[in-house]
Amino acid sequence: MSRYPARDSEWPASLNIDTLIKNGWKPSPFRQFVIKLHSRCDLACRYCYVYTMADGRWRSRPRVMSRETVDHVTDRIAEHVASHGLTAVDIVLHGGEPLLAGGELIQYVVGRIRAALGTAVRSHFAVQTNGLRLDRDFLRLFDALDVEVSVSVDGDRTAHDRNRRRPGGRGSHADVVRGVRLLSREPYRRLFGGLLCTVDLRNPPERTYEALLEFDPPVIDFLLPHGNWSAPPPRRDADSAETPYADWLIAIFDRWSEGLGHRTRIRLFEEILRTLVDGRSRVEGLGTGAVGFVVVETDGAIEQSDMLASAYEGAAATGLCVARDPFDSALLTPGIAARQIGVDALSPTCRSCDLRDQCGGGLYPHRYRAGEGFANPSVYCPDLYRLISHVRARLVTHLTSSGEPA
Repeated sequence: MSRYPARDSEWPASLNIDTLIKNGWKPSPFRQFVIKLHSRCDLACRYCYVYTMADGRWRSRPRVMSRETVDHVTDRIAEHVASHGLTAVDIVLHGGEPLLAGGELIQYVVGRIRAALGTAVRSHFAVQTNGLRLDRDFLRLFDALDVEVSVSVDGDRTAHDRNRRRPGGRGSHADVVRGVRLLSREPYRRLFGGLLCTVDLRNPPERTYEALLEFDPPVIDFLLPHGNWSAPPPRRDADSAETPYADWLIAIFDRWSEGLGHRTRIRLFEEILRTLVDGRSRVEGLGTGAVGFVVVETDGAIEQSDMLASAYEGAAATGLCVARDPFDSALLTPGIAARQIGVDALSPTCRSCDLRDQCGGGLYPHRYRAGEGFANPSVYCPDLYRLISHVRARLVTHLTSSGEPA
């Protein structure tokens, strides 16, 4: 496994680990472990950050994580939990497409980790899938193992098949819908974690929202397509003050906030509201709290968020591996530290912004600019400012009309 040392220009000049520790900083332990069971996918989504953007290291990785590597991952998680006295952890089975790894490996991973952690530690397992292979056999397995299931769906057939296609170009909507229908009904409804939808401005927001609500999901995650200052996302002109993504999301927020989405939660909106109320967020990309997750690739490499594949080759790498390194070593790498020290890692523009504590600079990969690194505002800065300001105004209006202090 190659080591990719952090480029000095990619990190804030003030980010010296020894200095941070001398000044009293302590890293927060990882509480979520993303395990890449399979490095390939049976879809060829046009916006995929793993296979279509800057980092092509997936080509050299094993297709499937070996049981030996699973054992190393398990030992490292148990070691980390014991070292920090954790009582609960989240394990996300990911890919590529994790269902390509097969039921036997999934069962081995869940059983091995649960046995190592014992009954004193609550281990919550979830799988993120494209839904193509989600059938009764897998759902029976997830039911027996108590594994939560979330599925990527981009709306109705037209919206979904615009980007989420098979390698030959055929759409995937019909097959994905089949799997989600099974998941959303009894006896598997309790496993339904939610839907993930990547925003495409060509898809009407209200129609997309209504199509997702048809599955009665407990949660919807709306995701901005990955891009940065050097490789901007669609219709996000780096020099423009227009806010097409905010406008798209606001159309849904206004419907959602009026209670027309019945019991479905929208995580992005909930977390913006949370940051406005108490300054804290439970998701990456909002607020200034410490990011507490780490990724393990199929070869055992310990890495930062795989979304950094949208920035440059090796951007997520730490040079560490579960076969030889504890997760504590990852906590002391510049990339992890930059996402744990909060305001100090933000650009001067972000630090002086009145929405600093709510936006938190946006998602880390979206701040990248070649030659300057990540100490920039998000490429979505105008959109984030408008969206959060709109939500804040609606919150103030609601509090004022209800007689509560604004």
